[in-house]
Amino acid sequence: MSLSSAQTSLLDKAPQFRHTPPVRDSASRSRKIKYALTVLAFLLPSAIPLALFTLGPMVAAAWISLTKWNLLVPPQFVGFDNYSKLLSNPKTGEVFLHTVYYIAGYLPLVYVGGLVLALALNTALKGRSFLRGIYFLPVVTSWIVVALVWRWLLNPSTGIVNTVLSFFGVEGPGWWTDPAWAMPSIILASAWKDLGFVMVILLAGLQAISPELYDAAKVDGAGWWRRTISVTLPLLSPSTFFVLVISLINGFQVFDQVYAMTGGGPAGASQVVVQQIYDLTFRYGRAGEASALSWMLFIVVLAVTVIQIRGQKRWVNYG
Repeated sequence: MSLSSAQTSLLDKAPQFRHTPPVRDSASRSRKIKYALTVLAFLLPSAIPLALFTLGPMVAAAWISLTKWNLLVPPQFVGFDNYSKLLSNPKTGEVFLHTVYYIAGYLPLVYVGGLVLALALNTALKGRSFLRGIYFLPVVTSWIVVALVWRWLLNPSTGIVNTVLSFFGVEGPGWWTDPAWAMPSIILASAWKDLGFVMVILLAGLQAISPELYDAAKVDGAGWWRRTISVTLPLLSPSTFFVLVISLINGFQVFDQVYAMTGGGPAGASQVVVQQIYDLTFRYGRAGEASALSWMLFIVVLAVTVIQIRGQKRWVNYG
C-alpha cells in the first residue's frame, strides 16, 4: 500500500523523536566518580602505609611460609611442608597452651582491676584527675622498662616483693626463675601495665550512663550492688566488649615482657607463640616455619575475633 502525497507531507511535518542520553544519569554518575575520587584522596595517606607495611608483609609472609629459607640463601619452595611440620611438632601445641594460659590469667585480672579503678575514679573523689593520670602512666611507658622493673621487683633473692613477704614470715616463690611461677610473674606485670588503658575505656563507658537510671533504681530501693549488677554492667557491655576484643588480640601477641623478663624460660615454661616465631627466625634460621606459625596465629586470632563479634548480640546492650 502506497502513501498519498498528503500523508507524506504530514509525516514530514511531524516532530522527529530521537534517542538522547538521560542527562540525570550522566550527572549522577559524574557526582559518584567525583565523590569516590575525593574519598580516595583522603584515604591515600593511610592506605599507602597500610599497603606497604601491613598488607605487603602479610603477603610476603604467606609466600615465605611455603618455602624453606634460612635468611642467607634464596628460599626454596616446599609447599605446605612447614605447616605439616608445625602441626606434628608437640612444641607448637605447648607454645599455644602457654599463650592461652597467659590470656586466662591476664584477662580477668586486667578487666576486674580496670573496672574497680573506673568505678572508684568515677565518684566525686578528691584529686581524681591526678589519680587518673597516675594510673594511666604505665600505659605510655616502654614495655622493656616495665619488664625490667618487674624483673627487679620479683627477684627471688633481692626483690622488694619477697623482702616484704619475708617481713611477714612468708617465704616468697622463685617468681621468674621458677617454671611454676614464671608465667604468673609475666601476667602480674602485664596486668599492672594495662590497667590504665582498661580503666580509661570503662570510665568513658560509665560517664555515658545517664544518672537518671541510677536515681530510678534508688527510688525502687536498689542498693549499690544491685545498681551495679542491673544498671552499670549491662550498660557498660559495649565498653566491656571493646576491652575484651582488644585484650584478647594483644594477649595472643604477647612478646616484649616475655622476652625481657624470662626469655621464654626457665626450661621453656613461659615460651609463647610470638617468642617461638622469633626464635625460629633469628636463632634457628627457619624463617619458613616461622612465617607459617605466624599465619597459624593469625588464623586463630581471626577466628576468636569473629566468634566474639558474632556472639556480642547475646550480651552486648547498645540501647
